[in-house]
Amino acid sequence: MAVPGSLRRQPASRGLVSHCTHHHTAVFLLTFFSYSLLHASRKTFSNVKVSISSQWTPSCLNSTAPELWPHELWNSSHLFPNAEEATLFLGTLDTIFLFSYAVGLFVSGIVGDRLNLRWVLSFGMCSSALVVFSFGTLTEWLHFYNKWFYCCLWVVNGLLQSTGWPCVVAVMGNWFGKAGRGFVFGLWSACASVGNILGAFLASCVLRYGYEYAFLVTASVQFAGGVIVFFGLLTSPKEVGLPELGADEDEVSVEEDANRPLMGNDDVDDDDRNYSIQATDDDNQPKAIGFFQACCLPGVVLYSLAYACLKLVNYSFFFWLPFYLSNNFRWKEAEADQLSIWYDVGGIIGGTIQGLISDVLQKRAPVLAVSLLFAVGSLFGYSRSPNSKPINAVIMAITGFFIGGPSNMISSAISADLGRQDLVKGSSEALATVTGIVDGTGSIGAAVGQYLVSLIQENLGWMWVFYFFILM
Repeated sequence: MAVPGSLRRQPASRGLVSHCTHHHTAVFLLTFFSYSLLHASRKTFSNVKVSISSQWTPSCLNSTAPELWPHELWNSSHLFPNAEEATLFLGTLDTIFLFSYAVGLFVSGIVGDRLNLRWVLSFGMCSSALVVFSFGTLTEWLHFYNKWFYCCLWVVNGLLQSTGWPCVVAVMGNWFGKAGRGFVFGLWSACASVGNILGAFLASCVLRYGYEYAFLVTASVQFAGGVIVFFGLLTSPKEVGLPELGADEDEVSVEEDANRPLMGNDDVDDDDRNYSIQATDDDNQPKAIGFFQACCLPGVVLYSLAYACLKLVNYSFFFWLPFYLSNNFRWKEAEADQLSIWYDVGGIIGGTIQGLISDVLQKRAPVLAVSLLFAVGSLFGYSRSPNSKPINAVIMAITGFFIGGPSNMISSAISADLGRQDLVKGSSEALATVTGIVDGTGSIGAAVGQYLVSLIQENLGWMWVFYFFILM
């Protein structure tokens, strides 16, 4: 039977506040900063591409190369005959990373549901830090330069970093129920944008000493974060004797509604509600569902495909926005980098406000649909932005609000809703698998999109790139 309307319309914050403890705060902060550190290392690579390209190119063909370095060092270390080929290889590394990251997400979600989430997350953070250190710092210290070695390291890094998102979303899903989930997850999903800002800050502080120190600093901070996560993260309330989500459903009707996902169907009859994908064991330990079972859950495939289109646009702004500003308006690279932060700011605000609205309305899909309709208008307007930094920043923030907001909601709050449907009720062992499917499909779309954007821009121009974004 459907929950009575009088109970369903209780304030979402009531259940959230009544269950919030210092453990919830600790989990929120640890998962937030753990994924921020993973994103910081990705942003570091983007920020030092000019320095890496300079190092891999002979000084006689590279106008940005410092004249203080010995000529024989260039002849012994350079990988490419010119800066264009070096830049192309760096773009290839981005594509390699995104594809390996996408493949890893499908696997990491399954692994996360079968092993301890804390172990998987900590292993991924520490191992990825070692790979980043080897890629950017160790090879430079040893003067070892090899294209195939770089490619292999970046494949491994993509696989290791893929352990992050499914695990942190699953842990958050274990601790925070439907009550206020849109607002909490909308605020929490700002971790990626905070990581971008943190990575840019750490890299800029030490880049003057050499790009290898930028990798050293971010890798060290990420490794330390992995150690803290291993000793401090609680993956579920039962580890500290607190009731799990849904444990007190028979006692408080409001709390039952608070722990039910928004993706559930209130009109499903009793026979369907008694069905569960997961078998009930005698010791009350649920089993993780399979990959294809997770794909068959209502909404998973549709939201995955929608997120593939949306993440394509979101990551295209992440990779191409500074280049577009420098290329189209002839602004300095440093100014373009600073201005591009406003897109992340808009995404942070958008995810939080839209998540709160979805909590109040008890619906997520209508909020996403309306936001994406406004995103079409904002993209069209941004494509015709005048050569003015303040106006460009305002329209950019609005665009980030309507694109980054839905992207954050799908990857976090909606993924948690999908993993806690009635068909898998009584278990949290579908959360990481479902999150991996949604984000993995999105990453495939993002990887393909980076190639399409460069192809469209080269042949048709930037205006057609924005038309492509509007279509997505």
